[in-house]
Amino acid sequence: MTDAPDTKYPDDEQALRLLRILGETPQISQREISQRSQVSLGAVNFCLRALVDKGLVKMRNFRNSRNRQAYAYVLTPQGVSEKVRLTRLFLERKLAEYEELRTELEALEAQEQTHLGKEG
Repeated sequence: MTDAPDTKYPDDEQALRLLRILGETPQISQREISQRSQVSLGAVNFCLRALVDKGLVKMRNFRNSRNRQAYAYVLTPQGVSEKVRLTRLFLERKLAEYEELRTELEALEAQEQTHLGKEG
């Protein structure tokens, strides 16, 4: 039996993307996150709330230069660990994809050589 995906939590790629952005620029607005990640503002809000609920991110109030309340999104130690874990999984997945593509390319090149050998 497989576990159903947690619909209250962003998928690994979304979570990693947000954790990376927040790690680089904690005082970024949700609108800026939306623009950088090319994800809707509503989805960013949903994902941030989920990351906060999971204890991966803390929201801190501060006054910005426009004299209004704003938030800083700070990765917790658990959030940093999750970012590392998700990065490792992402890299492993991309390496496996690369290996599959390389194998497929080698097979196509072998077919091409066989085909060219028959013609010549």
